[in-house]
Amino acid sequence: QMSNSSSSISQFLLLAFADTRELQLLHFCLFLGIYLAALLGNGFFIITIACDHRLHNPMYFFLLNLAVTDLGSISTTVPKSMANSLWDTRAISYSGCVAQLFFFLFLITTEYCLLTVMAYDRYVAICHPLHYGTLLGSRACVHMAAAAWASGFLNALLHTANTFSLPLPHSHGNAVDQFFCEIPHILKLSCSDAYLRETGFLVVSVCLCFGCFVFIVVSYVEIFRAVLRIPSQQGRHKAFSTCLPHLAVVSLFVSTGTVDHLKSPSIYSSSLDLVLVVLYSVFPPAVNPLIYSMRNQELKDAM
Repeated sequence: QMSNSSSSISQFLLLAFADTRELQLLHFCLFLGIYLAALLGNGFFIITIACDHRLHNPMYFFLLNLAVTDLGSISTTVPKSMANSLWDTRAISYSGCVAQLFFFLFLITTEYCLLTVMAYDRYVAICHPLHYGTLLGSRACVHMAAAAWASGFLNALLHTANTFSLPLPHSHGNAVDQFFCEIPHILKLSCSDAYLRETGFLVVSVCLCFGCFVFIVVSYVEIFRAVLRIPSQQGRHKAFSTCLPHLAVVSLFVSTGTVDHLKSPSIYSSSLDLVLVVLYSVFPPAVNPLIYSMRNQELKDAM
């Protein structure tokens, strides 16, 4: 089935950010700046955590995993868009589109699972500090991180295989209404009856995402209740300073992603869609290192 669809469409056309050469080069420079910030920030993060033995604890182990997913997800989408702007083209090959969709979905799902695991880490650290060593030993941390990566991989494999097994007739065109290959925009090029099958898979993913979201919210309700019971102001401040960056990252990730996927079709516009997708796919990897290092003295000292 996959070979049939590739024979009907050999390449896709991605959405161009601008028509004029000056604006194309401006887009290239803007994305280059964001990409370099993400590379330097996350790269520095990974090296610091890996090299400093004082940071070899569960919180920083999960942060290192998060930095890897951030680096990967921005590297999946941004360089291709930059290259297209620079060479004044819109094309992406069929295999390139499959790879882009798979890796982006894989890394974004893994990141969400890691954020859920990190909420659990903060919950245990603040609500059950005496059991922290036993509940979050090195083996447990490796198992949780592996489960997050495996969930991301399976989710991406399921959606990618299903999306590209659908017939993509030439009559529907090959223009993807986004700057990278994303499921809803590929589905628009497919036959309408096939759309329903993918909708079923999307419902399963939404339920999983909602489950993670509820888990994060419940964890933070418990955390804030425990923090407010701490008698000393210094103790409360220390507890909040380890939680607030994670909460800020979760809020940014969830709010932008939710608004993008649940917005009403009646208010659809390609420019609004573009802004929302940039906000949840390009912006977080660049600002996450900044958010995490801002309130973290231990990390600053290590750097």
